[in-house]
Amino acid sequence: MSELLFQYAVARPMRYGRADSWAPGASGSEFLGIQSTIEASAGKFTPAMERVAAVIREQPKIVLEQTISELAATCGTSVASIVRFCRTLGLTGYSQLRMSLATELGKEAAQFGSDLMLGAEIAQSDTLQEMASKVASLEILAIDETVSGLDYGALERVVAAVDRADRILLFGIGASQFVAQDLHHKLFRIGRNAFLLADPHEAWTAALLSPPGTVALAFSHSGTTADTVRYIEIARQSGALTVALTGSPDSPLAKAADEQLVSRARESRLRAGAMVSRIAQLAIVDCLFLGVASQRYEQTVDALRRTRDVTHPR
Repeated sequence: MSELLFQYAVARPMRYGRADSWAPGASGSEFLGIQSTIEASAGKFTPAMERVAAVIREQPKIVLEQTISELAATCGTSVASIVRFCRTLGLTGYSQLRMSLATELGKEAAQFGSDLMLGAEIAQSDTLQEMASKVASLEILAIDETVSGLDYGALERVVAAVDRADRILLFGIGASQFVAQDLHHKLFRIGRNAFLLADPHEAWTAALLSPPGTVALAFSHSGTTADTVRYIEIARQSGALTVALTGSPDSPLAKAADEQLVSRARESRLRAGAMVSRIAQLAIVDCLFLGVASQRYEQTVDALRRTRDVTHPR
């Protein structure tokens, strides 16, 4: 980030979500789309409910076109399972699911174009331009829903903890490690004592030997990666403040951590690694970094200037 952009970003007061659509102190849940809620609730679903979620994920318009009995038949399940699925999402029943999806799909069609079929999976018949449009639109939505739905109280506590931490441990596996690496690069660039942990054994050892003043951050979109969950459990037992950056607030990782920062994303099945979820988590990383950087504004600007000069000598 350029120094001018950094100064502009950290000088502005923190806003809670979109200024035109929500107020300080709001939970943000009312701004989370129903399709993203389905993704975030995956850990709560029974096998029958997972089949319902899979059908709706691939064909969201099917809810508008079929009755509850027809959808149950399509999903190979019962009407009772459809009702339980709706209630797991926090809805009263199928009618509210239909209303929520109709509203959401209508807004998305108006914003991104009626031909986009935003909720649908990337199809084999899609052109490269159509694939790019779908991914870009999903990433825009993911950032919007993630930032709008952030628990800013939790974010402020994590910012304060990272700012005063003597040691910052960062760990994720696979694509999640790329997100951890991004935060490590940013914190290291401004002189913070951050460590990017490369493998589970290294992470567990660092967590076990956490000195006082350690903050341990774990990255996992699903929140179910066993090695990452164990890392955060060991760190918490060793006295570190633990933070989960995850897409599932009810996941084992979220439950094991002291603080949770939750991203919102709808992923495509055509993913060699995280795509939309990675972008959503990077948005949280940027918010976290800017919060930490602004705590010591002059020191941060000086560190950015000096590291820029040494890496780009004239």
